Amino acid sequence: MGKGRLEAFSDGVIAIIITIMVLELKVPHGATWDTLLPLGPVMLSYVLSFVYVGIYWNNHHHMMHAVSKVNGSVLWANLHLLFWLSLIPFVTGWMGENHFSTIPAAIYGVVLTMSALAYMLLEKVLIKLHGANSALAQAVGKERKLWLSIALYVLGIAVAALHPWLSVCLYAAVALVWFIPDRRIETRLSS
Repeated sequence: MGKGRLEAFSDGVIAIIITIMVLELKVPHGATWDTLLPLGPVMLSYVLSFVYVGIYWNNHHHMMHAVSKVNGSVLWANLHLLFWLSLIPFVTGWMGENHFSTIPAAIYGVVLTMSALAYMLLEKVLIKLHGANSALAQAVGKERKLWLSIALYVLGIAVAALHPWLSVCLYAAVALVWFIPDRRIETRLSS
């Protein structure tokens, strides 16, 4: 099967995820700086989640550019990824509204962890379809950055019980690691 419909569907779902997140931001009642102050945690969680969704969109785009076809397994793996990404607006709102308290911060980390694992699964299914010598397989390599991210997410989940803000800092650190787009695929395809 061609990959066009999968890309279009994924782009649409990701656009809806971002739209849902921004619609959850409540307009303050008042026109002073003081009315914005209580929105600080909500806005911070929104920015972090927006960056994460953007990172997934960017990397998904690069990954799909490196492949030529999809099959049923790829479609299901992609839906699995989109499922976890679709939970980001919920956990974003929950964490922001509750000022980064323990359980919302931990569940946010769970969703990030599952999103990363789902992305890795999609990558593996695509590599299996295209072969171990495919451009994607060669570009991906050993996935050290992805495994480091998962380790930091798990650490963030554990730390949330004692210091939820530290867990959010760990999640932000992972976002910073991925903020610069993964150039492995671009480099591999341009050589």
